[in-house]
Amino acid sequence: MSPPLRGRTDEGGNLQYRALLDAAPDAMVIVNQAGEIVLLNLQAEKQFGYRRDELLGQHVKNIIPQGFAERLVADALRSAEDALAQQIGKGIELTGRRKDGSDFPIEIMLSPLESAEGILVTAAIRDITERKHLERMLRQAQKMEAVGKLAGGVAHDFNNLLGVILGYADLLLEQPAMNDSQRRDLAEIQKAGVRAALLTRQLLAFSRKQVLQPKVLDLNTVVVGAEKLLHRLIGENIELIVVLNPALGRVKADSGQLEQIIMNLAVNARDAMPEGGKLTLETYNVEIDEQFAAQHDSALKGPHVVLAVTDTGCGMDAKTKAHIFEPFFTTKEFGKGTGLGLATVYGIVKQSGGWIWVYTELGLGTTFKIYLPCVDPAPEIVSPNDEVEKVAGGSQTILIVEDDAALLQVTHRSLAEVGYAILTARSAAEAIHTSESHPGPIHLMVTDVIMPGMSGDKLAFYLSAQRPEMKVLYVSGYTDDSIVHHGVLEPGLAFLQKPFSPKTLARKVGDVLATSLPLQAR
Repeated sequence: MSPPLRGRTDEGGNLQYRALLDAAPDAMVIVNQAGEIVLLNLQAEKQFGYRRDELLGQHVKNIIPQGFAERLVADALRSAEDALAQQIGKGIELTGRRKDGSDFPIEIMLSPLESAEGILVTAAIRDITERKHLERMLRQAQKMEAVGKLAGGVAHDFNNLLGVILGYADLLLEQPAMNDSQRRDLAEIQKAGVRAALLTRQLLAFSRKQVLQPKVLDLNTVVVGAEKLLHRLIGENIELIVVLNPALGRVKADSGQLEQIIMNLAVNARDAMPEGGKLTLETYNVEIDEQFAAQHDSALKGPHVVLAVTDTGCGMDAKTKAHIFEPFFTTKEFGKGTGLGLATVYGIVKQSGGWIWVYTELGLGTTFKIYLPCVDPAPEIVSPNDEVEKVAGGSQTILIVEDDAALLQVTHRSLAEVGYAILTARSAAEAIHTSESHPGPIHLMVTDVIMPGMSGDKLAFYLSAQRPEMKVLYVSGYTDDSIVHHGVLEPGLAFLQKPFSPKTLARKVGDVLATSLPLQAR
């Protein structure tokens, strides 16, 4: 039992108790049986925005609504031994209300106090806004991790299946004997396979488990390259405005992933402007100082390049904005979206070392700002993404290592049909045996990264001692940390994301074979 509180309990008395209360780090409020505030400390004034004289004598429900005051008074009317017995030492999470009417989360610790005026209730009130923010961040991280593990587990096998579907669809479409009806049916199969592959890549992107192949580039070039496609994507009723800074700094990023960011944000903007409007893409340089970095989560000090995407659409309320980067969260009607678009954007930006900021208001549109750190070197040449229709083959010998029999077969056929001599293996052990028994050169090994027994990078390291001239192309739908570092491809390695078309594979093989040095594992 607390010591009795003697004498008057208003502004004029109990200076010793006031001094003790003012030293407390939390807001301290003492309430009588009528629910009136009889004593409070300086922290309570700061926390709730009132002066002491404005709160003294006021009902506690003014700062703690939700019926808590009535329950507190009821507890206070019990005997001193039983009062609040079930709640002493336990934090009660409620909502506090400041003088300006804004609400914020609080945690209250209660204890009874005897006084000459009867039993009072002491409430230690802590502002838990920051804790709630951290809890939300933790839940988001746990959700991302859980779905990321699921995506990783599914992506490897699922992308193998898609590789078989897309591979044979592409090979059949090359057959001249196809009639128009058969060709249309195959084209639909191919289209569905591509959409499924995109969905898998989105899962990996927001969970930050896709493989990035960054190059030093000019972001303006990426925007200009995407502009033609954007016109077709957003429709004629939306005006596209592009404002590019000619003196833009350089960034190191994966150009394909940056294009995906632009496309995803453009699709969201289009859906927010069903009656038409303006979509603006703007690039500029900015220097982030320490103060700005401290006020914005994930922001880093230093020079950055900004891509701002602004629409004049319907905007979002605060509740919607709080969830937009969560996987599978969508405001679109059923069947109109996966809820992965903005989660994908978030994952790509974070994995690229940047951060994203959103400003939106209902009826006033939305702006997404992508901040990417600047780098010094000159931009590297980024080849266009459009597939070349005619793919040159070769006569070199290629060893294909793939534990999925169906994918191994279609990969074999894809490369054999453009002239390569093919060796195949279902496992690392079989690949070692094939290499040791093959008398001639092996110019390239195309190997899956994740295989039972021995991973692709360990196999490449082992065989490179025997065949130092052999180059290596890694293929995978999902990788561990063997050939990547934080999702970024290790320098000097060649990688092709599953699933891929026969043309894409043949072109990549040709590019790797044309390099001057062997591509070995680290």
